[in-house]
Amino acid sequence: MSGAPDSPIHSSSSDDFIAYLDEALAASLPDASSDKEVENQDELESVRIKRRKFESDEETEESTSEGSVKQSLGNFKCLVTIFSRKCCSFCFFFLVIAGESVEDVCSHLGSFGDMCIRCGQKLDGESGVTFGYIHKGLRLHDQEISRLRNTDANNLRSRRKLYLILDLDHTLLNSTHLAHLNSEELHLISQADSVGGVSKSSLFKLEKMHMMTKLKPFVRTFLREASEMFEMYIYTMGDRPYALEMAKLLDPQGEYFNAKVISRDDGTQKHQKGLDIVLGQESAVVILDDTEHAWVKHKDNLILMERYHFFGSSCRQFGFNCKSLAELKSDEDEAEGALSKILKVLKQIHYKFFYELEDIAERDVRQVLKSLRREVLSGCVIVFSRIFHGALPSLWKMAEQLGATCLTELDPSVTHVVATDAGTEKARWAVKEKRFLVHPRWIEAANYFWEKQPEENFDAIYILIV
Repeated sequence: MSGAPDSPIHSSSSDDFIAYLDEALAASLPDASSDKEVENQDELESVRIKRRKFESDEETEESTSEGSVKQSLGNFKCLVTIFSRKCCSFCFFFLVIAGESVEDVCSHLGSFGDMCIRCGQKLDGESGVTFGYIHKGLRLHDQEISRLRNTDANNLRSRRKLYLILDLDHTLLNSTHLAHLNSEELHLISQADSVGGVSKSSLFKLEKMHMMTKLKPFVRTFLREASEMFEMYIYTMGDRPYALEMAKLLDPQGEYFNAKVISRDDGTQKHQKGLDIVLGQESAVVILDDTEHAWVKHKDNLILMERYHFFGSSCRQFGFNCKSLAELKSDEDEAEGALSKILKVLKQIHYKFFYELEDIAERDVRQVLKSLRREVLSGCVIVFSRIFHGALPSLWKMAEQLGATCLTELDPSVTHVVATDAGTEKARWAVKEKRFLVHPRWIEAANYFWEKQPEENFDAIYILIV
């Protein structure tokens, strides 16, 4: 079909979705210029009849607002008889992707408010999922969501791309209210850039929001390189104004996210994040977030991030009785920080998914994540000693997910004793037998960086003495 190369089928659905929606909603009924494009007189007459019918219907509308919606929706019926030659973009998007002929009874693929986006019919009740972050008032039904996901997945896979969902706070940046800056952090005010235009700064003062934001070191390089492998979304528990402001700081030129900014106002479950409002197949989605319990239904897609605490208020929020990076006038090292480490993991995931697995239709990024995690502590045999009862199950599970074997008792195969007390029998055995005696943070660090950490950096005796 001649219109196919210009359709959203050939690019990311959500990325171009908003542009096509705006274009279709802003357009008016076919005018004289449309007629010039009609080569066949029968087709031209058909268009004119549809126009007169629409104008007649419009005059009978009871309210101005409903008439306005009808006028917008009229575009989805425009030029249907010749849409193989020159259909409006959004009409093409829904009708072609849906695989329906125009003569079919409308299946109501979605709606704006209570109006069907295809036929303009007023619908009773609400069904489907709201995608307000793409376009205000847009709802799509489950069948159409599935179709769009399949289409977008095929498109992205042909371009060797997956989906990457990025949390904001403590993952890519850290924010605080100006009123929460303490005396040791006031020096930051004079160092911060005011928001406006493209900036290479990493510290910003947002006057209108009475806030200060610090971008994580390496974040700009991370986004640039990750965008070559992934279609990226922002997904935050912050409200929409905050989410959009942070997106501007991270992506001042609109290269990475476009309309793909999801806030807590867009979610379908309170205090939870879900992939039901992401137009991407779950089997191709990787999530970066510092909060595991926010993704109860999608833990297998999650890479848990080490929290970035630049401001003192952030440390206090999570109960840490220590000086913040700002108070210490320090920051993460770009080369050794979390984003640098995770970028390497993302490259491994991408390579394994596209170049090592055989059947592309059956590939699942969750299986890739699982297999890569199990390589981190592969070959390690661990015994725990004097670990708090509440922490032991979590550490045990974490170690096994990283590929370690966990035992309850000592035997010659043990390579590591994980302890919080260097005086226990198991800890003394480790020293005597010249096995590694490490603090539980050794496992936690391996979990964050997806890489086995040097045991000497987590020597349990040294940590406990300090």
